[in-house]
Amino acid sequence: MPHGIVSGVVFALTPTILLGVIFWFIMRAIIRADRTERAAYTKIEAEERARFERERGVTTTAPPTAD
Repeated sequence: MPHGIVSGVVFALTPTILLGVIFWFIMRAIIRADRTERAAYTKIEAEERARFERERGVTTTAPPTAD
């Protein structure tokens, strides 16, 4: 157990700070994964639309996005 005021403050704040940093890294990873997944989905959908237009000769319009 800490014996001084400063060491007591450090002892009390360290778990909170560490949990905050861990939470930040987890949220950052989730947001980056979502961004990557959306980019991959957009690319695949564009390829599928192009293939459909080539095969059928029909021009399709993309549905409006919620962005």
